[in-house]
Amino acid sequence: MSADRPHILVVEDEAPIVELLRYNLETSGYSVSVATDGDEALERVAEDQPDAVLLDWMLPRKSGIEVCRELRAKAGTRMLPIILLTARGEEADRVRGLETGADDYIVKPFSPRELEARLKAVLRRSHPALVEEKLEYQGIVIDLDRHRVSRNGRKVHLGPKEYRLLRTFMERPTRVLTRAQLLDSVWGRDVHVEERTVDVHIRRLRKVLNGEGEPDAIRTVRSGGYALDLDR
Repeated sequence: MSADRPHILVVEDEAPIVELLRYNLETSGYSVSVATDGDEALERVAEDQPDAVLLDWMLPRKSGIEVCRELRAKAGTRMLPIILLTARGEEADRVRGLETGADDYIVKPFSPRELEARLKAVLRRSHPALVEEKLEYQGIVIDLDRHRVSRNGRKVHLGPKEYRLLRTFMERPTRVLTRAQLLDSVWGRDVHVEERTVDVHIRRLRKVLNGEGEPDAIRTVRSGGYALDLDR
């Protein structure tokens, strides 16, 4: 289990759906890995067990139902949260999916908001600490459900990238994060952005996060990176 972000394994062979899920989940603060067939899904779970699995029913090589059945048969993955994704909306199919051991069942097409709500529900049952609704550090508060930020009771209005930066810092208070780590967390590993872009957004974050008379919450570490640190 990830100490910082819930790790979600997306098992889906349709590239547009994979990218939609990856974008929405990463924007909401999840760590995402992908498998495109049933055998690869089982291998990935064995190598690095996720906190939950979003599992397409119709997969190459081995169906989602078979994958679910195999995961439920093993002691180490018997309680692993699994949500089936499928275009099959008949009641008999839903019952079959749930009887195989899936925790929930979502019919395509689905809204990202519905998916995230259901994902939070299964994570809350299995790993309550992973779906805390707020992050707090010395007067700085992020309401994760409403994407609102405040400092000492003062509302702080952030752009999407500054919000993701602050959330990354709040999940690891006082820890020094390199520019490369921040790029991976905020922009994603597959996006090519120069490291100096981080500096630009850190300046924007500081400008709105640090109110008049308040100490700078972001510490710059020479040749190291940045940290959310008010203990210095």
